[in-house]
Amino acid sequence: MMQKLQRFGAAMFVPVLLFSFAGIVVALGSLFNNATIFGSLANPTTGWYKVWDTISAGGWTVFNQECLLFVVGLPIGLANKSRGRAAMEALITYLTFNYFVGAMLSHWGAFFGVPNFNKIQITANATNGGLTEIAGIKTLDTNIVFSLIIAGIVVYLHNHYFDKKLPEWLGTFQGSTYVYFLGFFVMIPVAFLTCLIWPKVQLGINSMQHFIVSSGFVGIWIYSFLNRVLIPTGLHHLVYIPFQFGPAVVAGGLQPYWLKHLTEYAASTKPLSQIASVEGFQLYGNEKVFLVPFICWAFYATAKKNKKKQTSALLIPAALTSVFAGITEPIDFTYLFAAPVLWIVYSVMAATMNTVMWCFGLRGLMSDGAIGIASMNWLPLWANHWHIYVMQFIVGIVFGLLTYFIFKIMIEKFNYVTPGREADDEDVKLINKKEYKEKMAQQKAAQQATGVDASDPYIARAQAYLELLGGPSNIEELSSCATRLRVTVKDPDKLGSDAQFRANKAVNVVHHGKAIQVIVGLDVAQVLERMQTLIEKAGQSTKVSQEQDPEVEQAIGFIDLLGGRDNIKKLISCSTRIRVEVYDLSKVADDAHFKDLGAHEVTRRDNEIDIVIGLNADSIVDKMKENM
Repeated sequence: MMQKLQRFGAAMFVPVLLFSFAGIVVALGSLFNNATIFGSLANPTTGWYKVWDTISAGGWTVFNQECLLFVVGLPIGLANKSRGRAAMEALITYLTFNYFVGAMLSHWGAFFGVPNFNKIQITANATNGGLTEIAGIKTLDTNIVFSLIIAGIVVYLHNHYFDKKLPEWLGTFQGSTYVYFLGFFVMIPVAFLTCLIWPKVQLGINSMQHFIVSSGFVGIWIYSFLNRVLIPTGLHHLVYIPFQFGPAVVAGGLQPYWLKHLTEYAASTKPLSQIASVEGFQLYGNEKVFLVPFICWAFYATAKKNKKKQTSALLIPAALTSVFAGITEPIDFTYLFAAPVLWIVYSVMAATMNTVMWCFGLRGLMSDGAIGIASMNWLPLWANHWHIYVMQFIVGIVFGLLTYFIFKIMIEKFNYVTPGREADDEDVKLINKKEYKEKMAQQKAAQQATGVDASDPYIARAQAYLELLGGPSNIEELSSCATRLRVTVKDPDKLGSDAQFRANKAVNVVHHGKAIQVIVGLDVAQVLERMQTLIEKAGQSTKVSQEQDPEVEQAIGFIDLLGGRDNIKKLISCSTRIRVEVYDLSKVADDAHFKDLGAHEVTRRDNEIDIVIGLNADSIVDKMKENM
């Protein structure tokens, strides 16, 4: 289950990447058409106003069509093959679903509890009795919830039936047509159940909205903590997306709501806590601006003297990227590998800082770095709300200093291996000018031999990672998530050292037997594509960008955590448990690693281990035996 949720969260990240840019565009349009700042230049009759209003209208595309965006984006992340076709199938099936819903409510609205369906006129910035228009279709307002549900159904149909061979006389209906055929008829009962259930769910959402808004600082702290601490699992997407882009607090999501009212907030002298009281769930950009630089400072301060220069070269770009762009993953994963407890401390400090700022009255759209925060908050609202932003900086710097001292003390006391504190034999090797020229010549020759573009900024990294993974012939399977290369290798002994990966701009490497994860960053898709090209040119048949059966992945993971197949003496299933007898207990991983793979509990008696997994224990054991 954990792996399925991780994949789902990573797939949701695909469309979310577009929101930051679109938000900045809309905010800039609002800023430059703010009469408080630009005076008569921002009059609606001026060319200045019309130009920025036009640009802003384009920026609203992502927000106005977010349901369609998630429908198309989810298959790109979850489909096992032909992802473009899967996205097309999801889009047409989703539109079919909404046509069914609209027709059912038009004919039998009273039966479903929506008697005024035909009378209600859809207007902007209104609840419209729980109705909306999607691509011109009048339907129930299911927001992104049903975008994800319908897309998930289509992904399932696509993965199972896209390649199904039909009789020769039906050959025209194979592939995408067959998937849509199935989806068309599946949507009829889905639409019926939606009409029957969703109006009642809307009432529940309204009640939940009231609860969240009235929960005060406790709700803010819990939300902020979960949104940060769950990042390693990928489940944080399930926390913030319903708030920021979904209906959890306000219809349409908090981000569009803030942007729609930005001009109104800028013109008001009332406290933000009064005029934008619900906007307390988008403050998590503050840790990117205020905490991450101080954590980097703590890493530098605790680095070995002979490694401070190298450490600063690593940390300064990472800190600046976090502060200005709001991209924190390189530093985030450093906490995890240094010590999980540092990540917990960071999450607690971030949640507490955001809650204190909220208590002082801070509200806003602050999910990005300083550039995004400035364009959507500080610049347009400074004239009437400067005092709250001065408070924000004071609280942020105070918490930054507290975080610095806490990290520094803990790193030194517990000797955590943070950047700059690695063993001396893990130093990145410094080469002289002659060696550098020789290395560049070798790389150029290799690039020419493979017929790749030597000026491509990603190709050198792709080549380096292939070499460090033991070459194309050592790679059995290759895929990626939002920031990681996921690799299954044939022989783990052929891998280069983690330090060598880091020397080629990898953040870190995770090892689980033959399953390797290379944390690359947000440009992982480009690196993966270059690696695929190099593998194909090498004449290898490595599987690329394919997903396994989650139970197979889980089974292989358990084998690795148990010390490998050679360490397993006996393996059986017992109701909801996997019962294993091992030769060497010291080779078995900690309980936490098993729980990361979906285990509910792990018990140990001498050399016998019970892994509580659930009702599918028999199936997992069978797959473990198949892979031993």
